[in-house]
Amino acid sequence: MNRTQFLILSGILVGCTAGLAGVVLKILVHYIHYLITHKIHFGYQVFFYIIFPFLGIVLTTAIVLTFFKGQDRKGIGAILYEIARNSSIVSPVKMYSQVIQSAVTVALGGSAGLESPIAVTGSAIGSNFAQTYKLSYKERTLLLAAGATAGIASAFNAPIAGIMFAFEILLTGVVFSDFVPLVVAAVCGSLVSKVILQEDVLFRFHTREPFNYNNILFYLALGLLTAFYARYFVVVAQKVEHFIKGLHLSKMKRAMAGGAALSLLCVLLPPLFGEGYDVIKSFTNGHVQFVINNSFFRYFEFKEWSIIVFLALICLLKAFATPITIFSGGNGGNFAPSLFAGGTLGYLFAQVCKLMGLSNVPETNLVLAGMAGVMSGVLYAPLTAIFLIAESSFGYDLFIPLMIVSVISYLVAKRFSPVSPDLKKLADEGKIFTHEHDRNLITRLQVTDMIDKNPQVILTDAPVSKLLGMVKTGSKNVFAVMDASGKFSGMITIDDLRPVIFAGDPESFSISSLMKIPPAIVYENEDMLEVVEKFDKTDAWYLPVLNAQEKFIGFISKPTILINYRKQLQTYSE
Repeated sequence: MNRTQFLILSGILVGCTAGLAGVVLKILVHYIHYLITHKIHFGYQVFFYIIFPFLGIVLTTAIVLTFFKGQDRKGIGAILYEIARNSSIVSPVKMYSQVIQSAVTVALGGSAGLESPIAVTGSAIGSNFAQTYKLSYKERTLLLAAGATAGIASAFNAPIAGIMFAFEILLTGVVFSDFVPLVVAAVCGSLVSKVILQEDVLFRFHTREPFNYNNILFYLALGLLTAFYARYFVVVAQKVEHFIKGLHLSKMKRAMAGGAALSLLCVLLPPLFGEGYDVIKSFTNGHVQFVINNSFFRYFEFKEWSIIVFLALICLLKAFATPITIFSGGNGGNFAPSLFAGGTLGYLFAQVCKLMGLSNVPETNLVLAGMAGVMSGVLYAPLTAIFLIAESSFGYDLFIPLMIVSVISYLVAKRFSPVSPDLKKLADEGKIFTHEHDRNLITRLQVTDMIDKNPQVILTDAPVSKLLGMVKTGSKNVFAVMDASGKFSGMITIDDLRPVIFAGDPESFSISSLMKIPPAIVYENEDMLEVVEKFDKTDAWYLPVLNAQEKFIGFISKPTILINYRKQLQTYSE
């Protein structure tokens, strides 16, 4: 087979495998959830919500500590890191670890989603397939993205949304001309899901109203509402993460504390239990009273204000329940929580509009548009959100309201932070790719690969004639000056030697008088972005490199960096 044929076949194999992994995870969670909700009977329902969310986080942490040696890196950020800093090489352990961990967490009530673990699993499958056949970095990245695409496509039976996810999130800053393997993988993942999964397992919404352009104002208002809620969601998540990590507890104690907090939230508001898709379906089907009767709100008289307070509390506390689940030791992502929170917010907005006496409120459509809006603002993925809701609701005629709400939410989110807050730390450290292509290429370079480790060295008390002899016989343009103890003192370039070469008496000069203190020092473990910034600020051509013990190991030059940058550029352009 030629390269194109091989990549298409690879897309099929990776797509089917990753899709099957997503289906297995969905089925596993569905039936564990069914078992504990329908087959295990508790005398008092409160005990159900106390036991299982706590048990889910604690068991997940125990599994990580026992079977995976405490290696619990999770989420899309981990995959983006592998693409940018590890040549798209993902550990084979991730082909199954995420499935096991997220199944335990979410099936037992963790307030998180399965889609991020499915994407990570698919990415690991694609990467390891490429490693088996010793493919290049570009092809490895392509199949990694194909695996994630198939995973998302199988989770929602939404192939276009899977492709959009790959381009908007995983392949940010990566230039590709091969799209066919992604499309093939998405189709295969979606087909596997459609053939195997039952309707009640799939993310599907059949009830909705046709789009009416007279309702544009509803969607404009909802777009702003979802934008500010998405910002609230990510800010609360960051503060909860910071708080949990600042507790300085062991992983198991942290899991127990987080599990207890999550159980309390689920007791107060049972819709926070698990992914929450069934709750959103109940809203769209008009069964809100059934949802309320399953909570302590059943003790209040069923009135409009009680519905609004109930929905508002769900929206506010979901932003706490999800990061508590994830950062205290559970495994999951923000995909499902953002959809759940957005659907609840859309339904809340519809109820408020009705209470204000407005007529012809498109209730179901606002739920669907709310889901797209919050997901767009939280994940910074408006196209993924638009196509996901359109495909899941068979609502292609809803493209206009979905685009209005998603784009407004995304633009407001970008106004607060140009990069997704979940990924901002990694982006600032240069550990993942961004839309700045020059920066992405530079982060691919390593300082240790740029160092000339065979420099010409001269002592401070050596005669100048020795230095001139080194110039005649050597090929270096820069010399390191060391003191008697072997410590780096300074540097001399060819330009610094011009007065000596044309002087009548070279010995009237000394090494120490010719030596210059370097304008900056580079350390071998330093990030290349910082090194490039030092060259820009100092306008130097050569800078000395020291190790962690302050020992001189060589020089790094601007021409060397430019040559290697050009090689990276050529690789990306092929």
